[in-house]
Amino acid sequence: MPENLLPNPTANPETLLPAEPEVTAALAADTPVASVVVSHPSSSLAWALLADEAWARGATLESYAYARVGYHRGLDALRKAGWRGAGPVPWSHEPNRGVLRALFALRRAASAIEEPGEPERLTEFLNASDPEALPALSAESAE
Repeated sequence: MPENLLPNPTANPETLLPAEPEVTAALAADTPVASVVVSHPSSSLAWALLADEAWARGATLESYAYARVGYHRGLDALRKAGWRGAGPVPWSHEPNRGVLRALFALRRAASAIEEPGEPERLTEFLNASDPEALPALSAESAE
């Protein structure tokens, strides 16, 4: 039987978020992350980095709250980019890393506060988005 080369309308295409040049420029200029969040409150990357800062200083609940906002901002961005609740969100596409970082930070904090079922759900979300994301983020957080 010949291979069907027609696109599969039921398959979920990759979601590629747009770049955030103002956010990345501010971060590259060493602007405090909290200031970047204030200037760009829809950036899941900025919220994820704020969650990481809170985590690093032992503020688990703050980290959870910042990551939760980053997660929701990321869902908003994914939906705006055409994501329909499923499908690849490739780690290799740099602008996607903000939402994936927020998912990772939320997973980490949810695990720390022993939120029932949430770490497992977020692990599934990360793995479904891109199997490379969780290992890459775990390696970064271990550095």
